[in-house]
Amino acid sequence: MSEQKFEKATFAGGCFWCMVKPFETQPGIESVVSGYTGGHTVNPTYEEVCTETTGHTEAVQITFDPEKFSYKDLVEVYWQQTDPTDAGGQFADRGSSYRPVIFYHSEEQRQIAEASKEALQNSGRFKQPVVTEIQPAEPFYPAEEYHQGFYKKNAAHYARYRQGSGRAGFIESNWANN
Repeated sequence: MSEQKFEKATFAGGCFWCMVKPFETQPGIESVVSGYTGGHTVNPTYEEVCTETTGHTEAVQITFDPEKFSYKDLVEVYWQQTDPTDAGGQFADRGSSYRPVIFYHSEEQRQIAEASKEALQNSGRFKQPVVTEIQPAEPFYPAEEYHQGFYKKNAAHYARYRQGSGRAGFIESNWANN
């Protein structure tokens, strides 16, 4: 029997509450953890990240089986959760802690992300340039427990937030025909 080989993928796409469910429901996903990455402080708290002084962004770190769901497929799911033309945050969430970033864990992931970004830019789907950053993965710090699996723990609040933030409408308008 062969041993499962899991890999990591890390994506920032605005509020991490809204980034968990789309990945967690895919085959081959071992875990999706909400957290913080890309900053200069060690083990930041939610309150610290919200001050925009830590350099961190809210992100999800996915542990996945690439034999069941490829990194390329994860990147495609990622694009469909974000506005890749908005570098100043995502939807109602503004600031660098909500910026869209693909954090790659290997040269192969970097190449896949860059090629996917170029294909999206060339597709004509968006009138503005695709500005999502692609950066090397940095230390990832899991968020507080109350943020983990928020869409399950607080389903009504999650649904209102996803709709009220503008994320649900944007996804419906821009990705519905995929």
